[in-house]
Amino acid sequence: MNRTVVINVVGLTPDLLGASTPNLNAFVARGTMRPVETVVPAVTCSVQSTYLTGVLPTEHGIVGNGWYFRDRAEVKLWQQSNRLVQHDKIWDVARRRDASFTCANLFWWYNMYSSVDVAVTPRPMYPADGRKLPDIYTWPLDLRAPLQRDLGPFPLFNFWGPNTSVVSSQWIADCARTIEALHQPTLSLVYLPHLDYVLQKVGPNDPAVQDDLAEVDAVCGDLIAFYEARDVQVVVLSEYGIVDVSRPVHLNRVLREHGWITIREELGLELLDVGSCPAFAVADHQIAHVYLNDPSIATEVRRVIEQLPGVAQVLSADEKPDHGLDHGRAGDFVVLAEPDAWFTYYYWLDDARAPDFARTVDIHRKPGYDPVELFVNPDLRAPMAKVGYTVLKKKLGFRYLMDVTPLDATLVKGSHGVLTAPTAGPLFATSRTDLIETDADASLPATDVHDLLLRHVFD
Repeated sequence: MNRTVVINVVGLTPDLLGASTPNLNAFVARGTMRPVETVVPAVTCSVQSTYLTGVLPTEHGIVGNGWYFRDRAEVKLWQQSNRLVQHDKIWDVARRRDASFTCANLFWWYNMYSSVDVAVTPRPMYPADGRKLPDIYTWPLDLRAPLQRDLGPFPLFNFWGPNTSVVSSQWIADCARTIEALHQPTLSLVYLPHLDYVLQKVGPNDPAVQDDLAEVDAVCGDLIAFYEARDVQVVVLSEYGIVDVSRPVHLNRVLREHGWITIREELGLELLDVGSCPAFAVADHQIAHVYLNDPSIATEVRRVIEQLPGVAQVLSADEKPDHGLDHGRAGDFVVLAEPDAWFTYYYWLDDARAPDFARTVDIHRKPGYDPVELFVNPDLRAPMAKVGYTVLKKKLGFRYLMDVTPLDATLVKGSHGVLTAPTAGPLFATSRTDLIETDADASLPATDVHDLLLRHVFD
């Protein structure tokens, strides 16, 4: 077997390679690169699951970063259990070929309770006093303490939120080096998320992106050199391309205006009561799953959504199979945005009635994805003073609410989820030119990544 590492540089596209990425340029020049034709939805959990299983969401069941769990009448995003992925993974297939095969999954999603040999993933602690403390989950379990002792605590607040920075990707890269030294996995999966977040904040064409490209390139350059020095084959991969957006589309507000959203009031604030809504949307970047608790309104709901500015297409039962989304977890309708639009989860009509978690970084209670969490509210008179005071309360053990997230969706300048042009989409780069067809312009289907990685290991 040939030991291999896959460095997943989220958001990296052929268009972004240039003056700020000398290390990645050099790696591509030594080997070959192909654009990847990603899946719909082109979001983290769906794409990674397709890469690791070789099948579409229709078969593996990961129809987005979250969905409506009909049996529980709850929306859940960013779940962690690998048992949600309903298909064999690459490490299962490889181990059947050779029982000595080992795999380390470092921060790819659905990384808990799988059959990998080594796993490391974010897993914050939530004490009863309301604090959120950075931490990780590891397998084996006894790996957690020495990792954080040697590398420091995982920088959770640099991983996601307004303080996101390359620090979290650097921590993951350092973790990858540690795991390689300790375990020498046959296949290592390494996730570097930093570029993804800055592209969502400012869009791919903002000059500020060049600094972040240079930071990610430096992390990649060090990792590539480290692994190649240890005779480990390197693959550089990405999941999707991020495009400029300027139009947030508030699907749930429109559904509410038509009487299809049910609201429950708590302490004077509004909560979305999904189990009793005749229709509601789970927004996920540029796609949204619309679920119907009342099927009799299907025709009218579709008509209303299709007429909305920013909506490109509404997929029903007949169209979902053509997009690889024919699965029971998918919405009764799947809505695709125009290239310059994206979907919010917002359902309130008055910001004063928005739930308290709307103004915080809270990826689990919001019934949809919220990229506005990347920003600090520009209307705060002294935002850093407020953050500092709140952190002080946290350190003193008091309950606190880090309510600095704005409710202005127009701040978001980049998004993803629908298909893009090849040079603006994901890529697959490798030094193994013998495994890639010579037509460098031909896109590699996302479902082919699984078998191509297996060929790296076994050919």
